[in-house]
Amino acid sequence: MTTREQLKRAVGIDRSDAGRGVPAETGPSLPERLYAARERKGVDLYRAERDTKIRARYLGALERGDYKELPGAVYTKGFLRNYALYLGLDPEEVLAQWRHERGDGKEQPPAIVVPRAIAAPRKGMTFSPGIVVAALLTVVIVAFGAYLGIQVLRFTKPPTIAVTQPATAVVDVDESTTTYTLQGTTLPGATVSIATPGREPYQVTAKSDGEWTAAVDLRRGRNQFDVTSLDPETGKRSEGTVSVFITVPFLEIEAPTLTVDQPADGASFENGAIPVAGVATNAATVVVSATYVGPSGPPGGKATPAPPPVPSSVTAAVGDDGTYSTPYELTAGKWMITVTASGPDGKTAALTRAVTVGYKGVNLVVTAKGGRAWIKVWVDGKLDPGVGAAGQVISNGKSLKFTGKNSIEVRTGSSGVTQFTLNGTSLGTLGRSGVPETWLFAPPKAPEKTQRR
Repeated sequence: MTTREQLKRAVGIDRSDAGRGVPAETGPSLPERLYAARERKGVDLYRAERDTKIRARYLGALERGDYKELPGAVYTKGFLRNYALYLGLDPEEVLAQWRHERGDGKEQPPAIVVPRAIAAPRKGMTFSPGIVVAALLTVVIVAFGAYLGIQVLRFTKPPTIAVTQPATAVVDVDESTTTYTLQGTTLPGATVSIATPGREPYQVTAKSDGEWTAAVDLRRGRNQFDVTSLDPETGKRSEGTVSVFITVPFLEIEAPTLTVDQPADGASFENGAIPVAGVATNAATVVVSATYVGPSGPPGGKATPAPPPVPSSVTAAVGDDGTYSTPYELTAGKWMITVTASGPDGKTAALTRAVTVGYKGVNLVVTAKGGRAWIKVWVDGKLDPGVGAAGQVISNGKSLKFTGKNSIEVRTGSSGVTQFTLNGTSLGTLGRSGVPETWLFAPPKAPEKTQRR
């Protein structure tokens, strides 16, 4: 018996019986034969898939005999033929055994089902020069956009300011402390200003990390420091101001000290109150008073014939930082101003300043007192536009102020309720109530009654 005949006997089928569907001798089934042949070849289904270009799922279905998983008889026969050749089996015998085991006497019309092609293995990622250049340009654009965003944010947002030393806003130090070091953070390179009343502000520049340090002088009492920050590139100042209060206690044995910053000794003033300001230590208040020395002697006229009344003294409170300030009203003439600071133990300190008050031109205040008054005013010979040709009614207690170079003339409907103050000197009323009169004021001459209407 030949090898071919032995193989036919082993599979249990005779070619002459295949067409008639006659069963042959019992032997291994087709799936068993395919599986055994693959095992003998020493390959797995995935290796067989790569070699035959038949999906592993179809090869597995052939080896299991699960023909329903296959796309159709036409494709199944093609798979069996190729797989048999790959495994070293006779494709005709394999097909004959497949038909016999299926029990098909007559082949059914094939159902055409197109199998999906095996996907080619994915290629590795490659980068062309164009992709590299595009990626670099993207990185540069993103970085430039981030830089522009930071700059826009900096120009729209003011710098911040913080004080880290001292840790609290209110600090008490030893009575012997004369300086204190302030520390904080702000924008790198920003200018930090530290303002304190009565003194020039301190200015420092923040380091590259934003930290700043400034040593400030302390006075006895409460010292206030207001800290702000300025961005020199944008000109924006910090929105908030950080205030620090440092208190240096007074020594009980110390007498008050006093300085007068305003007015300067020998200063002259025109048409206004005298500003009195300075610094006092170990004192809660200062008292400002004045003594009349003599007439100021206005240019082009005689001296004031009678001394004006001496104004009452004024008390000014001393702030926590030791500063004080108050206006002091004086009439024309030469005056000696005295500023006195008193300590808690009764000790005092006093300073004087000589000032001259000389009114320039004509300054006239018209006040209605005791009733309403109709007035009409000419300044330097011309009708005052504020009052007008029809004149104006002044209510009781109200005042109007007029300023001229040489003269001011006033027509009043009731001289007894119309009071005048000329260059800081009160003249009171010049006539009787209900009597219309016209008065000309041209210092240094005395007021003169005229007939202007």
